Amino acid sequence: MEEFSAGSALSALAERPGEGGITKEQLLLSGLTHSVPNAPLQITKQTNVTPGLRYRNLGKSGLRVSNIGLGTWPTFSPNVTEEQAEQIIVLAVESGINVFDLSEAHSGTRAEVELGRILARRGWKRTCYIVTTKIYWSTRSEERGLSRKHIIESVKASLVRLQLSYIDVVIVHKADPMCPMEEVVRAMHYVISQGWVMYWGTARWSPVEVMEAYTNCRQFNCVTPIVEQTEYHMFCREKTELYMPELYNKIGVGLMAWSPISMGLSQGKEEGSMQLFSRSSFRNKYSSFSWTEDETAAANKDGYGWMKERIQPEETRRQSERIRELNAVAEKLGCSLSQLAIAWCLKNESVQCLLLGASTVVQLYDSIQSLQLVPKLNTNMVAEIERILENKPSRPPMVSTLALR
Repeated sequence: MEEFSAGSALSALAERPGEGGITKEQLLLSGLTHSVPNAPLQITKQTNVTPGLRYRNLGKSGLRVSNIGLGTWPTFSPNVTEEQAEQIIVLAVESGINVFDLSEAHSGTRAEVELGRILARRGWKRTCYIVTTKIYWSTRSEERGLSRKHIIESVKASLVRLQLSYIDVVIVHKADPMCPMEEVVRAMHYVISQGWVMYWGTARWSPVEVMEAYTNCRQFNCVTPIVEQTEYHMFCREKTELYMPELYNKIGVGLMAWSPISMGLSQGKEEGSMQLFSRSSFRNKYSSFSWTEDETAAANKDGYGWMKERIQPEETRRQSERIRELNAVAEKLGCSLSQLAIAWCLKNESVQCLLLGASTVVQLYDSIQSLQLVPKLNTNMVAEIERILENKPSRPPMVSTLALR
């Protein structure tokens, strides 16, 4: 990792035989200008650098994030104890992951409270990790919409629960059609001006809504959003592959992807293996970009029964065939299907940070190993996967108005 190039040079000097320490002259010869204490400098070589882990700028901001992050919804679910959650967080930090994403929509306020306790107990330097949390609103909650009142109150409450002096990135979860965009961007600019938040972004916004927010920010001289969180996996590709690169090149909005595999669902090679992927995998090509609240509520209440009613038998059979063929590709590469799905997402250069979910240490460890699989996805292997999926998105052809006359 490029951030540790200086440390690598120091480690090399420390390992020279016959030398008890590093002198100031040695540091100068190595091109470094670090000051040296009177006592010999003790340096331990870092051995837990995760192969394939990289740090990239989030959007066109200066914020450096690891190319994989930890989505904490399954980590702080009711069936995971705080001790188990802390072990997962520790493994993530030791592996080089510096992004921790929280969502009130999925785990309520518990995730912020428990992550705040873990961070305070561990005493890690604040510069070493990035916390992203969401301002979530629901039409069925008392806190309706994205009013200035709701945004400011949500940020203050999150700071208290996290026991932090600031939040790195606040994500506005869902756009509010009933609230003027000017009010939203002015409120986000205010919480950033107060020092409570460093950056802001969006989640589950359409490209048109993101562009509207950016335009309002420019018009009213407010801080622009730097990231959009969106669903991305082998069966949900249109927004990520067609529209997000355009937003990045035009207005600098980066991409933080989630749901490379379904939220901790078990995989298998039987007919039910289709549940490896999330419930929105089976939408039509040009359907909406996000889950509706009705779909979310139905999934929580009735499991996946509602999905079976909407999928035609022929589509179900074809989907199962695709999963079986993908399993064969995974076996050829010597990995699991979930690892192949994660590596496939990371292969897309537009994905600056891929959020992984984990409810156990083993699950997170297995997911992290997917980083080493990315180089194996060469041109031929990617073409084989595309042949199986048969869903590479493409824009509709341009139609000239002159041709309609």
